[in-house]
Amino acid sequence: MTTYLVTGGAGFIGSHIVEELVGRGEGVRVLDNFLTGKRENLAPFLKSIELVEADIRDPEACRTASRGVEVVLHQAALASVPRSLKDPLLSHDINLTGTLNLLLAARDAGVRRFVFASSSSVYGDDPSLPKKEGREGRTLSPYAVNKAAGERYCQVVHTAYGLETVCLRYFNIFGPRQDPYSQYAAVIPLFILSFLGGRAPAIFGDGEQSRDFTYVANVVQANLLAAEAAGAAGRVYNVGCGERTTIGMLAGLIRDILGSSVQPAHTPVRSGDVLHSQADISKARSELNYDPRIGFRDGLERTVRWYKDKERTP
Repeated sequence: MTTYLVTGGAGFIGSHIVEELVGRGEGVRVLDNFLTGKRENLAPFLKSIELVEADIRDPEACRTASRGVEVVLHQAALASVPRSLKDPLLSHDINLTGTLNLLLAARDAGVRRFVFASSSSVYGDDPSLPKKEGREGRTLSPYAVNKAAGERYCQVVHTAYGLETVCLRYFNIFGPRQDPYSQYAAVIPLFILSFLGGRAPAIFGDGEQSRDFTYVANVVQANLLAAEAAGAAGRVYNVGCGERTTIGMLAGLIRDILGSSVQPAHTPVRSGDVLHSQADISKARSELNYDPRIGFRDGLERTVRWYKDKERTP
């Protein structure tokens, strides 16, 4: 049995990782301050995990949480481009200082491997598609800067101190438990809730911007593969599906799945957003044995069903 520390384990992605690890019978410790994570996400697993309610901005809390751990899966973050533009210092403190605190705590605790949740936002204004590791443009938001610098810290800690670090660049993850109610909510839960409520979802700009939407189970798979893959230490990998869907197409698909007659509304373009995003996942396929098993349409139908069921539950 391996002992894992999942930071941000009460969050959307983190709780799915916790669920998989518990199902595998692994030892699981969760570090979360519940700033954006939800207690209900961990409720089914509380008897099977150790919960440390603390903040990654606290170095001592990071040291305590890292003791006796073999693998750190670092998901904790303030994951929002608009929020980072509104409050860049808070974004920096959580996403970068918090990551460095954890890296040093993991180093000192003798952790074997540290997997860092990075972001496709690090590609910035690079126009080429698909996005390929090593071909990054200028970053367009404080959040992107946080993630790019976090990757550099991971690589330095690996080369300077010997801690095995692996960075995973997530491409627009979606699925059950993603919060649709925050003012910084992601597009898929926002669209689903809008259509379910008979309201017109807002599309920024003309809707031709595109994303590589990736179902959350694929990201769980990538994290667990990255925790064990030989030769992956010190490297960076894209985690997506290798496909591209426009925001307009996404709205149309959700509308069709729900059988809604509501039409989307268009609003001004949002600052800091990348225009197009699509992952080249060939490196993750060859070096991590990563294979996204749940495609976009299948994942979208599962997600819509989950939100429909949740809306029916009193």
